[in-house]
Amino acid sequence: MELKLQKWGNSYGIRIPNVYLKSLNIKPSDNLIIEQNDNKIIISKSNKQKISLSEKFKNYKGDNLTKDFEWDNPVGDELW
Repeated sequence: MELKLQKWGNSYGIRIPNVYLKSLNIKPSDNLIIEQNDNKIIISKSNKQKISLSEKFKNYKGDNLTKDFEWDNPVGDELW
């Protein structure tokens, strides 16, 4: 399949046909890896697992700094 390279802002891009995205199970928020091999550009789906914020802190044993947090009084035209 031949695609046209198009200018998008300060970058360039191509549109990947939906048939390829579906066959590789690639969704809009997935991370992709792009590599150059000689005169080829290789795009592949990242194998990194997405980890939620709660999972990242599940085993955290440090201090809980939120208990010492205080909201300051408005300084300018903030709406509180």
